[in-house]
Amino acid sequence: MTSQKLSFPRQHARTQRFTLGAPRAFTVSPDGERVIFLRSASGTDRINRLWVLDLADGSTPKERLVADPAALLGGSSEKLSPQERARRERSREGSAGIVGYAVDSAAELAAFALSGKVYVAELRAGTARALPVPGPVLDPRPSPDGRHVAYVSKGALRVVGAEGDGDRALAEPEDAHISYGLAEFIAAEEMHRSRGFWWSPESDRLLVARVDDSAVKRWWIADPAHPDRKPTEVAYPAAGTPNAEVRLLVTDLDGARTEVVWDRGRYPYLAQVHWSSDGAPLILVQARDQRSQLFLAVDTESGATRTVHVDEDPVWLDLFPGVPAWAPDGRLVRIVDEGGARVLAVGDRPLTGAQLQIQAVLDIGESDVLVSASAGEDAAEPEIGQSHVYRVNELGVERVSEGAGVHSAVRAGEVTVLVSASPERPGTEVRVLRSGKQVATVANHAEEPVLTARVKFTEGGAQRIPCAVLLPTDYQESDGPLPVLMDPYGGPHGRRVLAAHNPHLTSQWFADQGFAVVVADGRGAPGRSPGWEKAVKNNFALSLDDQVDALHALAERFPLDLSKVAIRGWSYGGYLAAMAALRRPDVFHAAVVGAPVTDLRLYDTHYTERYLGDPVEQPEVYAYNSLLTDEGLSEAADQVRPMMIIHGLADDNVVVAHSLRLSSALLSAGRPHEVLPLSGVTHMTPQEQVAENLLLLQVDFLKRALGLDRA
Repeated sequence: MTSQKLSFPRQHARTQRFTLGAPRAFTVSPDGERVIFLRSASGTDRINRLWVLDLADGSTPKERLVADPAALLGGSSEKLSPQERARRERSREGSAGIVGYAVDSAAELAAFALSGKVYVAELRAGTARALPVPGPVLDPRPSPDGRHVAYVSKGALRVVGAEGDGDRALAEPEDAHISYGLAEFIAAEEMHRSRGFWWSPESDRLLVARVDDSAVKRWWIADPAHPDRKPTEVAYPAAGTPNAEVRLLVTDLDGARTEVVWDRGRYPYLAQVHWSSDGAPLILVQARDQRSQLFLAVDTESGATRTVHVDEDPVWLDLFPGVPAWAPDGRLVRIVDEGGARVLAVGDRPLTGAQLQIQAVLDIGESDVLVSASAGEDAAEPEIGQSHVYRVNELGVERVSEGAGVHSAVRAGEVTVLVSASPERPGTEVRVLRSGKQVATVANHAEEPVLTARVKFTEGGAQRIPCAVLLPTDYQESDGPLPVLMDPYGGPHGRRVLAAHNPHLTSQWFADQGFAVVVADGRGAPGRSPGWEKAVKNNFALSLDDQVDALHALAERFPLDLSKVAIRGWSYGGYLAAMAALRRPDVFHAAVVGAPVTDLRLYDTHYTERYLGDPVEQPEVYAYNSLLTDEGLSEAADQVRPMMIIHGLADDNVVVAHSLRLSSALLSAGRPHEVLPLSGVTHMTPQEQVAENLLLLQVDFLKRALGLDRA
């Protein structure tokens, strides 16, 4: 098979799904004079650079390049430590160069890691330099006053003067199982907590996470294509097994430490940390079953904690970006499920209702809170796939973003950076607003796709399942019904029906190969209501039921040939695709199964136990929801459908054992299938040539499996 016949797969892979060249990681300076961001030079350039957009009053906004990795490294190639590679895997970071940065409170000084070294950049002067510190370095962050930079190296939390003076360790690991200042695996993978230390507003001390993973079971990830290499040891907390022990220490700049005290036996998960000048340090700790959590204020002198608020839920409690936090007047800001809705609460008062489904807190101002939200159950219109930015206070709710699409924002003071994607145009538009009026835009260098996604948004079935339908570009009604490809993620935290152009490009490409493509976000997927998301408790099979219901409902309005239905997916979507082929062969006739979780006992604690409980206490729940058990296939129907299984051998999130055990169970049951192992590939999108040919091979398999190659 040649990869030169089709241009979209190569372009899609080369541009990393059209993300290269797009500006990202925005910060607005408190004085409103600068917007800091990352961007690579073109739509095929992986190397991110640090930029500043100057917004000083009376002058024309102008972009300045502050830090260029090519210049800083003198043309040499970037070197990544195993720890940095693991950190990027957790954040699904596929680009290179400067992939993250942190600033002081005035946004005058930025710090970032590059090729294992600490660099600082003077954002007004536009100069950058390396600091002479031991490496390899992870997660450097300036103190609020800009005088110091804290960072992690070899498991130790260290601090150095911003001029490179006085480098020293504040906390050093006692043995190889202990680290200071880093997020443990499940915090980074599942809790949205990617960091492990936090500066005080006064810059005189830090809160530092101490992680001991000695109790966590060890797995070994081997590369069979290179038998001369040792397997990589991974501390993986599978469901029902011990987690890492996480403590929190108040650490002074002289190294003096005081442990923060809470009931870690009952609340072992350190989920979020917030430290601002608006109140005492605030931590959110969760029970292991995630049905109870405490908001605790920390006394930095004694380490004692005071309960500020308690949340409980009979199903589970979710975590949200931007909260908990203090408002300037000292009230607690949080997102809570209340009265069947996901609302913003400030103090004891909910400020929103069931018209909105709050997704994140973006900024907390003196007079309002900036949030992102989708339409809730009581919204006047369903606004399928949309997310908007709103200002919320005691007087009401005001929408900031305009037009159908997916919008987000970053704000400081009167300046807001509004990032918008719409179904009508490729990529994202970045507008800079001052007091609500546009004063600048940020250039987007992402490539223009060679095809256009023509998406029809609708709802399907009695559950009003959000759906996106894509037909071939040149389809005419006289062409008649089309073979169907269901293209879901379909599970928690993975919204696929998005009112934006680029997320549907691959689906459009599959449609242009002769399919009607359906993307459906059934129960369990985010975006509608807490009840919608929590319906899958102990029963992931509802995800499959909703795919079937959406398919049958849409067949009444779209040209779908229900005698030729395939399904493809990755991760949870791969799990769903395999389940469809095994349990509903009456509906699905072929499946492409990418990196699936097949035995849920082999997935991590925080994710799996949230939905299915403890595998020791509920073995029957795990057996039903898994695709296989120790005895073989679980709940499989008698009829056999063709299946292509794809998995990266270097995946340390959904390890390849899932696919190998599925293949073994299929073989034992006499069920033909194909397995495509990807050497050196992790859970992220693989290398350019591999990614391109994966799309081509999937089309080839689907046409063979559905008998379309004989048409």
